[in-house]
Amino acid sequence: MPIHNKLVRDRIPEVIEATGKAFSTRILDEEEYKVELKKKMQEELTEYLAATSDEEAVEELADLLELIHAAATIHGASVEELEEVRKVKAEKRGGFAERIYLIEVKDD
Repeated sequence: MPIHNKLVRDRIPEVIEATGKAFSTRILDEEEYKVELKKKMQEELTEYLAATSDEEAVEELADLLELIHAAATIHGASVEELEEVRKVKAEKRGGFAERIYLIEVKDD
């Protein structure tokens, strides 16, 4: 039986159960959850970086977005509050749509 020891989506036990396979899970405490969310974000980011098609990339981005929503909650913010912070930052500093690549800033 493969050992996974990682955070999974809420319905994964149902999916495994439907295959008739035996499995074990446990519920993480808040501190463990924070640690495991960060590990899962890194895993999904690595998968996004390795994606070789737009379809794969979008799948991994969707996973990252789900994790970002979960992380916002553990840090006391709703998805709406997170979006508001994003909008304020975009208004003050812009987004990334213009593809600006900073090369150098000279100190005079």
